[in-house]
Amino acid sequence: MKEKLFTRNFVLLIFGQASSLFGNSILRLALSMYILDRTGSAALFGGVLSAAVIPTILLSPLGGFLADRMDRRNLMVLLDALTASAVLLTALVLSQRDSVAPVVWLLVFLSVLGAFETPTVQACIPSMLSGDNIVRGNAIVSQAAAISGLTAPALGGLLYAAFGLLPVMYTSVLCFFATAASECFIRLDHQPPSGGGGLLSMVRQDLSLCIRYLCRERPGILKLLLLAALSNFFVMGAAAVGFPYLVRMVLGLDARYYGAAESALAVAALGGSIAAGSLVGKLRTGNLFRILAALGVCLLPAGWIFLVPAGGTLRYLVSLASFCGMQAAASLFSLFAVSLIQRDTPDSLIGKVMAFTSAIVLCAQPLGQLLYGFLFGRFRGVVHWVLLPTAGMIFAVGCLSRQVFRELEEQEKEKRPVPDGPSL
Repeated sequence: MKEKLFTRNFVLLIFGQASSLFGNSILRLALSMYILDRTGSAALFGGVLSAAVIPTILLSPLGGFLADRMDRRNLMVLLDALTASAVLLTALVLSQRDSVAPVVWLLVFLSVLGAFETPTVQACIPSMLSGDNIVRGNAIVSQAAAISGLTAPALGGLLYAAFGLLPVMYTSVLCFFATAASECFIRLDHQPPSGGGGLLSMVRQDLSLCIRYLCRERPGILKLLLLAALSNFFVMGAAAVGFPYLVRMVLGLDARYYGAAESALAVAALGGSIAAGSLVGKLRTGNLFRILAALGVCLLPAGWIFLVPAGGTLRYLVSLASFCGMQAAASLFSLFAVSLIQRDTPDSLIGKVMAFTSAIVLCAQPLGQLLYGFLFGRFRGVVHWVLLPTAGMIFAVGCLSRQVFRELEEQEKEKRPVPDGPSL
């Protein structure tokens, strides 16, 4: 019998994630614009973004440890309530004193909470669903997040341009509290894992199990993570630092244009997630390298348009289309990669493995953001010298990864049960 997809728990999770990501989307857009407006420096902007992600990298293993040992529902409620409280407190501080420092500290604290929230949410999906429904479930959660993101960035840009940072922050506070309230009604079975000793002893034991699983039992997954980290170095550096810098500093457009661009990127992410849901059972693991190569192809027009004479509006539209293509391809690849890991990982290890996944991929992000912050600042007048080589390197990574995905596909075939022959 076909397993039901839209269970009560899964619907509540979808609503909570949509509300949380709506609040997070308008908040991070406004905070990014605030920092960029106050500093005007791509290098400093990239440095702040890099510093903010470091706690997530360092604390992700602890987040995975908690996701496997604590009640995941209670942990999600606590984290969203802490997020709302932190944003509210920062807004109250900024209402008394206009300064970049509280915003930077908020980004760092949100990064700390993200180290615990990401593996917890990702571990909940395989606890609610199984089989191909894991891919469909991840796709639906991604679609809900993208739909929330359609209006959130544009609204955040309009609110920021018209009223400043504080109204955006208060709106996000309401979203995070609504998420925490909805998560209170989720019901998940919780069986504390065996194993005693002190906290450090349990952490070492869990990390040892995770590393053994990735290095000995499923080395193909570890190769996939390293490959994702390498692509993340280029993609996140170019997108997270380069795109807002192109819109605000190179083209000189205001926050409304960047907000509209963020909404368009959300549409692209939605398209990628819809494609993932429709391609379940059709897209072979061995062909995932083509999606990575497509990321580089999509970036080519953004570099080309700054190489030829063109007006600001045309450059904005071509760059937007280019980054939207990257977003769709990245969304498609991410959903299949994460679902592959979730499907093949035991429940007792899923939190730790997903935390390890986040840590490896995120390790490359600060380096990429720092490098591209420097490069875009250094080549402000000739940004095609940054975009075109990046497109070529991403394309090369995709092509060279073909063997990794072929190996993963062979491992999947070996694990499939062989159907019984006809009885004699």
